[in-house]
Formats: sequence, C-alpha cells, structure tokens
Amino acid sequence: MTDLLTREEYGAIADEIDFPATPFVDGKFRKGSGPMMETINPATGDVITKISTANADDVDFAVQKAREAFDRGEWSRLHPSERKDVLIRLCKLITRRRREFAVMESLDSGKPILDCETIDVPETIHTIKWHAELIDKIYDQTAPAGDDAISMIVREPVGVVAAVLPWNFPMLMMAWKIGPALAAGNSVIVKPAEQTSLTALRLAEVAQMAGIPRGVLQVLPGDGPGVGEPLGMHADVDMVSFTGSTETGKRFLRYSADSNMKKVTLECGGKNPCVVLDDAENLDNVAEHVVNAAFWNMGENCSAASRLIVHKSVKDALMERIVARIRDWKTGDPLDPQNHLGSLIDSEHCAKVSSYLKGKAVVGGKADGNFVAPTVYEVSKDDAKAREEIFGPVLSVIEVASEEEAIAVANDTDYGLAASVFTSNVRRAIRAARDIRAGTVTVNCYGEGDISTPFGGYKQSGFGGRDNSIHAHDQFTEMKTIWIDLTDPKEGDNIG
Repeated sequence: MTDLLTREEYGAIADEIDFPATPFVDGKFRKGSGPMMETINPATGDVITKISTANADDVDFAVQKAREAFDRGEWSRLHPSERKDVLIRLCKLITRRRREFAVMESLDSGKPILDCETIDVPETIHTIKWHAELIDKIYDQTAPAGDDAISMIVREPVGVVAAVLPWNFPMLMMAWKIGPALAAGNSVIVKPAEQTSLTALRLAEVAQMAGIPRGVLQVLPGDGPGVGEPLGMHADVDMVSFTGSTETGKRFLRYSADSNMKKVTLECGGKNPCVVLDDAENLDNVAEHVVNAAFWNMGENCSAASRLIVHKSVKDALMERIVARIRDWKTGDPLDPQNHLGSLIDSEHCAKVSSYLKGKAVVGGKADGNFVAPTVYEVSKDDAKAREEIFGPVLSVIEVASEEEAIAVANDTDYGLAASVFTSNVRRAIRAARDIRAGTVTVNCYGEGDISTPFGGYKQSGFGGRDNSIHAHDQFTEMKTIWIDLTDPKEGDNIG
C-alpha cells in the first residue's frame, strides 16, 4: 500500500502544480478555438485553472492528424514488442509523477486522496502495463481450409478511435480505453469530461515524453456539443468508445447511424443489486462489503450496489451492522487522507442527488455544500430511490421473503451492469449468479473482477463490447480473413 502523506504535504504539492490549460494536439499543447472553461475544485468552489476548449474545427484538425499518424505507420505498423516498450516507459513516467497525478485528480474531481493514491493511480498504471504486456502475446488464427488453401484470420487496428470519458474515474477510465486501443496500434483522440480534464491532458503530455508519436494520442477538452458530437458525427473517426450515462450513450449510437456507421462501444449506467439471502454467513463481513459497494467514490460509480435486497430473517441484524460500519466512513476535505469520502462532482449533480433525500432516513439524509453524507433508506421495490440511478451515496434497502423474490427484484430494472449475491450455499450462489441478468456477478463479495476479466453490462448498461481483459483489446481491432489458394494453376490459366 502506498505510504500516505499528511494533509499539509498534499497541499504543498497542489500549490506547486503547473496545470495544463489547452488541448494537446499533434504532439503539443495548442490553444483551442472554443470558449474558455473554468475548472472548479468541487470541494471548495475555487477555480483551479481556466482551460482553452476545443470546437468542431479543432476536432477536424485532430482527426486529420490522427489519420496521418495512422497512415504513416510509426505506431500502427510498429512491431508489437516496440509498442510494448513505449507503453512500459509511459507507466514508469506515470509512476515517477504518481503523487502529482493523484493530487490533480483529487482537486479536479473531489475524490478523496486516499482513493487517488491507493486505487486510481496504481490501477491506471497496472491497466496500461497489462495491455502493453499483452501486445506481443496475442496469436491470430488459421481456419481448417484443407490442402488446397490456407486461411488466416488476423486482427488489424481499427484506425482513428475517439475515447469519450466520464468524470467519476477520469484517469482510470482513460487507461481502460487508451491501454488496449494504443496496444492494438490505433490513433486515439480523448475527450475528457468537461468537469475533469486535467489528468487527461497531463497524461497525453507524459505519453509524448515516453515516445508515443505525434498525432497518436491527443486530448480535446470541451463540452458535448463542441467536441463530443463532432467526434461522434465525424466521417473519418472509425470508432467511439464511451463511458458515461445511458442517455448520452444512446446519442453516440444515433451519431454513428447518421454518419459513417462507426463502431460504438458503450459502458453506461447501473442500478446494481446486492442480494443477501437468509443463509448468508458472517454478517459483519457482509456489512463491510455492502457499505463499500454503496458508498465507495461517494456512490459516483456505475457499478455501485445501490440496491440492497435482503431476506427479512437477516435484515435487522444486517442493518445494525451497516449503520455501525458507516460511522467509520468520514466525509470531508478530499486532500485529507483521513477521509474516506470527498465531495460530489459539482453543485448541479449535488442538487440532483439531494432531490432524493426525502423521507425518513435510517442514517444520513443530509447535504452540506457539495458534500452528501452516506445515506440509507428502507423503501419498496417501486420507489424512485430503488429504480433510478442516483449516482450518489444513497443506499435503498428492499426487504424480500424468498430467494425467488430476491432474484425477481434484482432483475426488475432497465440496467444490468453488476450484482452481488451473499449465501453460504454454493448451489444457490451459482443459480443466483446465472439467473441475475448482469455483466458481472460477484459471490460473497463486492467487486468488478480485475483487469483480466471483461467488464460491461446487459440491457441499457452496455453495448457493443467490454472493457478490460483480452476482449477489450479485441474491440479495438478489425478481424480480417486472408484466403490463399494453394492449387497448381493449370496450363492455359495465365491471362495476358
């Protein structure tokens, strides 16, 4: 585990950071053609810096440079082992500057420095390194074509990829996309969320230092109409990889249909169930997982287990332990490593989350500025709190009377990203994991798997592919069949 600094030491690092403030295009920072945009520290309301944003003209220029870089082949045709070496160098440079990245991420997003230091930055490095190490270990295939032919099935990079990021895990979600996309040989244009552009810009700069050729990794800060839609509609963008809300994800499907039918992969929302059956063991352990699942990253997490579906025979005992566990989750200054929870991303989102703080809460139910205390409500399965993605630290508890009812309630949602099941019976665990319609189901724990397991969802939680694992690498490639005829040409077959 990373040795944490004091609040004063993190503050000193923050005071020394020279924040990037313009798009990173064709190997250098360039003033954008869009309006200036304030980057706000959501915990304090202070302006961190003002960023020169991009617009449609900048998108055209960046796409042109990305295509030129792809066609030059400096990266797309580079030997896989050489691409690996460059990405490993990038990981080493991020490691050297890991505290700068952690502090920037915390200031920009309101995330607790505890998470930035111990989760976000280390996982960013691990993700890029994992895909780098995979590059020269993936084999293509041959098909059984008989003695008269050889058929080769090969993967080639898609081309120009637009990666559209969310604000809840800015740096890590960038790594989830650029890791496999760059490993496959693509040129990548990143559009960070307008609330959290800083680490994306710095990461592009560091990638240039590591040896990524100009035009291969570019970052265009700005809003959806100015940057997101032009990328989605651009005829020379071959693929969009998006993480964010379901509503916005659907727009990219429309953009694809209305332009060049570019490939689109979406990782969207969730209203994830945590099912606790009547034979669950060690309720103290269950409570620890439930609290972490609901409140980690202030609940601003697409895989947050925001619905606790619990059997009536163990509900009261579990609730007592959950309330006790929540007391250990301190909310406050994100740069103080003693705090588990920081602020929500901005005042607009805080107002949305606060609109659900109605009725008698078991615990919490209050907001102070952009800070919302961990909150628990007991509700019916049809309550808005149990059906809508709040994306904040609000846990809805639903009592059920049987395993069958629990599974039915778990599946009664438009989403299907993640789920958890707690039971001491392995047969019940496997049945439940199979019956719940979600991309990831964990048993007797909360989690998302790891870098080696695919992550994505059913229904309105996802479309077109999966993040993480070798499957993420595959989605950034095109599959091609090469058929070679081995028969001897007969006399007279030559033409000309």
